[in-house]
Amino acid sequence: MTSKKKKDSLQVAETNEPIVVDSSDFESKLRAIMEEIRNYDGVVGYILKNTTSASIDVKDPSKIIDYAMLSSTIFDMAEEFSTLFNLEDIKDIIINGKNLKIVSLSVGKNRISIFLESNSDTDKVLKKIQMV
Repeated sequence: MTSKKKKDSLQVAETNEPIVVDSSDFESKLRAIMEEIRNYDGVVGYILKNTTSASIDVKDPSKIIDYAMLSSTIFDMAEEFSTLFNLEDIKDIIINGKNLKIVSLSVGKNRISIFLESNSDTDKVLKKIQMV
């Protein structure tokens, strides 16, 4: 996927490769783990980002913007709740919807959101990420 900003709209061209901008050794290892998780049953896609790089891979390219906005909102709300209720650092967030489950977490300076079908194995995904 590649994206181009033109005026106030976002145009997305379709490819089968995840969007990748910049990298480091740790991020490369984390990206490899994310690509492995991407192949798990029920995984719809993921977003992996930090302040200098981003990797997005979702089955339905028409939903990239929706997933990106959802991911960003989840992290913003987690920070707000953490402050409001003195929760300190939130390790992971799992949101279960009727058709979609979202696992969002921070690993170092990286923010990860993984989108899964609602009946998918969350524990398997979390255990794999803990291997970093």
